[in-house]
Amino acid sequence: MSASSTPDPVGPGRVAVVTGAASGIGQGLAGRFAAEGMRVVMADVEEPALSKAAAGLAGTGASVLPVVTDVSDRAAVEALREAALSAFGAVHVVCNNAGVGGGHGPLWECPPGEWDWVLGVNLDGVMNGVRTFMPVLLEQDAGHLLNTSSIFGAFAGTLGPYGVSKHAVTALTETLSFNLRSLGVTHVGVSVLCPGAVRTNFGTSSRNRPASAGLAPVSDEAGQAAAERFSQLSALGASPAEVAALVVDGIRARRFYILTADNRNDAVLRRGAEIVAGGPPEPPVSFA
Repeated sequence: MSASSTPDPVGPGRVAVVTGAASGIGQGLAGRFAAEGMRVVMADVEEPALSKAAAGLAGTGASVLPVVTDVSDRAAVEALREAALSAFGAVHVVCNNAGVGGGHGPLWECPPGEWDWVLGVNLDGVMNGVRTFMPVLLEQDAGHLLNTSSIFGAFAGTLGPYGVSKHAVTALTETLSFNLRSLGVTHVGVSVLCPGAVRTNFGTSSRNRPASAGLAPVSDEAGQAAAERFSQLSALGASPAEVAALVVDGIRARRFYILTADNRNDAVLRRGAEIVAGGPPEPPVSFA
């Protein structure tokens, strides 16, 4: 079956699983999938926020299942799969979207616990989703898996463990695409979402910082200025609903790279030129 003749994985009666669904992009995705007539499994580590978001979506008439999930815990992600299958019998779209920020300053000064936390959620969480849900998607007549990276996963950035994790997510998803192609799989699509500035509360992800990550580093003047700039730019970014619309369009078009703005295109192209020329890479001029 060719990709063009594959049934749409998005639509009435289909099932979507979204991690990080209690706020931001994840909540936007859940809302858009519900508007498409899909049944939605909303997963998040924050139980109060998840319950509130799920109740709000259910209040619109959507079929919603909230499941408290720490994506860095493989057993928890497997339990999420079982809950989804038990409730709805299938899964057609999976969005490995949960993520946290973290890390500022020289990499060698970033505490090991912070590395473990950021990579555990942003990278291991994505791989747990891939490992757990891809076999389920392959059993459907059509499916799609989306991993949320960042525009800073497409060119060199200065965001410490966060940037490292997002480059890894981009590479992981590219490899996953190669895997499916080598096996002749055409009915399951894969995308990597590389959002730029989006109006979310991502800048406060330290609210979920575990004790094992240690105390959040105290930002110096430059770090505080960067955080303030990030917050300002996020407020001017795309809305989660706008990003969700791009994702749904991207899934239907079988688009692999999904970007949310074109203002970083030059930086993406420059990175390729720097690699060919031997570098070194130029740092981004801002978070814009």
